[in-house]
This record gives sequence, C-alpha cells and structure tokens, in this order.
Amino acid sequence: MTIQDQAIYDNFIKQMLEYGFSSEEAHQLFEVSSPLELPTRHILVNQGQMASHLYFVSHGICHASYLTEDGKTFSKEFYWEQDWIIGFESLIKQSPYPYLLETLSPVTLLCLPIMYLNQWRETSHPLYIKLLETQLMHKENKERFMLLYRPEQRYQIMCQQFPDLMKRLSDSHIAAYLGITPISLSRIKARIRDA
Repeated sequence: MTIQDQAIYDNFIKQMLEYGFSSEEAHQLFEVSSPLELPTRHILVNQGQMASHLYFVSHGICHASYLTEDGKTFSKEFYWEQDWIIGFESLIKQSPYPYLLETLSPVTLLCLPIMYLNQWRETSHPLYIKLLETQLMHKENKERFMLLYRPEQRYQIMCQQFPDLMKRLSDSHIAAYLGITPISLSRIKARIRDA
C-alpha cells in the first residue's frame, strides 16, 4: 500500500469508527471499494443517469445540483472530506439521479459499486442501516437549517461551522446553497463587515 493509499485507508477507517461502524465493518467497506482521482468540474453522475457507485470523499469537494429546462441551477448539497455521496432516492426507486453530481475541485474518492448497497438494503444489513441513518440525520439538520434561520443567519452558521469549506467555495455556490442570489449574499457580507 502506498503512503497515499495508507492515508486514504486511515482516514476512511477513522471516519467510519466515528459513525459507529466496527473496525471489521469499516475494513469490509474499504475492501470492496476502489480509489478514484478526478479533476475539477468532472461529472460523476449526470442528471437523469443511473448511478453505478456510491462515493466516499477522501479529499476535495463535490456538488449536487438540480438543473431546470430553462437553464436555472438549484444547489442541493456539497460533499467534502469524510462525506458519503449516496443517491438514496435513486436507489430505493431504482430510478435515475434527479440531479447532477460533479466535482468542484480535484477529488480523491473511494467508489463502492451500488450492487453492494442493493444487497445490503435487501437484507437490512447493519452497514446499510448505518449509512441510511447517517444520511437521514444529515437531511434533518439541513431541513432545520433552511427552515429555522433567515439567510443572514444561515450564512453566519455556515461560516462558523465550516470555515475551511467556505474559503473553498465560490460566492455563487454559497448563495445557491443558501437559497439566495449572489447579490443578496454580497449585501449580507457587506452588512456583517460593516457591523
């Protein structure tokens, strides 16, 4: 195992243990996955395409967004180090991804064939349950974030909780995630700066 592969492995195992996986479960997940390095602006899954893998982000940032027929883009989610990218809706419905998944920076991913997730789902395997619970908690947090806070508060929360990520995202990506225009974000930043 190379130094880089060892670092990916160590990172992955550490994160899985924090999620509540046993060492054996984490190692099992790693053994059936393969590393993938991609450049910035690489499309992992096109909107309307079936996914062949789920991904664990070892390094870099990925972005999921909905594209409309009239050319608008709505930010769904960012994924960065230690995140799983799993299209549960696509998996459960056996349907294409309803959004685009792309890289926003050079990334290193661990790719796990979707067939494993399907098998684990059919048998209610503990690995599937843990991945599903992790995703559910993330969705609950995002819903609370979007419903309970005004845009300025959401921006401040993001800055406090994810300062490193915020430095790596463009204003247009941040604004789209917050559900506001880049002009509104600029005004929010100016108000905070002048306060």
